[in-house]
Amino acid sequence: MSEPLIACPAVLALELAPGEAPARLELTRDEAQALAGLMADDLRDLLPGVEASRFAVAGALFDGVELLRPGFPVFATLDELARRIPRVTTQGGVVAFGTHEGHMPAQPLVPDPRYAGGPMRLVPWMLLAPAEGADDLAQAMERELAAKGEAGPRTADFLMRTLGIRLEHARYLTRDDLLALTCVQYEHVNLAPLWTMLEAALLTPYKEETALGSRGLPLHYAGGRVSVPGVAGWFAREGTQRGNAAHELAGTLFELRQYAALLAAHHVPLHLEGDAASSAGYLVEAVAEADPALPAPQLYAHEAAGLGMAAVTVAQPAPGKARVLAHGFPLEPNALAPMLEALASRYRTEPAVHTLGRMLLDEHGGLTAPAPSVH
Repeated sequence: MSEPLIACPAVLALELAPGEAPARLELTRDEAQALAGLMADDLRDLLPGVEASRFAVAGALFDGVELLRPGFPVFATLDELARRIPRVTTQGGVVAFGTHEGHMPAQPLVPDPRYAGGPMRLVPWMLLAPAEGADDLAQAMERELAAKGEAGPRTADFLMRTLGIRLEHARYLTRDDLLALTCVQYEHVNLAPLWTMLEAALLTPYKEETALGSRGLPLHYAGGRVSVPGVAGWFAREGTQRGNAAHELAGTLFELRQYAALLAAHHVPLHLEGDAASSAGYLVEAVAEADPALPAPQLYAHEAAGLGMAAVTVAQPAPGKARVLAHGFPLEPNALAPMLEALASRYRTEPAVHTLGRMLLDEHGGLTAPAPSVH
């Protein structure tokens, strides 16, 4: 019985020169095999004895958010494909996967062009090491790649010629290096609480984790999802309102949109506490049932600089004070229309929106709607 192989995942990180973009995100089979051969030569210099392991490369260029998803699906697919090929059929234990007739061999190995605009592209690879030496190899990878993992000139030149790009750097990194680099990047832009959620989803999905956003919004990871409390209710009860509550709430919603976008990119669902995970790009916070004695509900849009329609309140006009039924929060630009349709359907009203031109809050800092004058 053959000895089990242990996967040691890594990437070749390509730092593009300013203004550069690759002509395409996938390599053909032949191009991928040629690249893998050059990379294998680099690794033999960096990791003596690496020939005992199978070396597998995905001939595709990804963004970090595509590689750092629960279950690491790109690496898992590369691992599965590499194990299917008998070693005797591979040259030097090197296997590579690229396009055949325009298609990659498995969907997870297809990069998403939506994430192609970043300054760094990542080529996934892994070593499948015999169990007996896997720990030593993994330690050597962590040590040697961090210290002197620059790709060789032949490898960099091949990538520049093949993809029509100029590179500032091409470096080998372990997957743990990539995790650490992403953590630093998110912390640098004040997204450390988000990274706490992502790290839990990636590395300890069976555990729960909590964090506070930079404006105090509680975040909770459990069961593969991140939850937040009903934003309007939380802000009225516990939010930091200071001198300008509307400005503070707008800042919280801006931060929530950042979190939602990155969680979606990493394939970690976001939802309100007690609700199913939202896949529609918006959140709906229910407040009360409609009062049949009052007029039909209407939709009111709260607006803020940089956010456009920051929130939509569903309310029934009532003398003295509107009866608030729900709040909707669009988290993506294309989510506003379906959110309005969903609110109109749920509360049996017209999807027409009354724009307020500002964030309208009550005396407690809660989102509200205009009330008819009492004569």
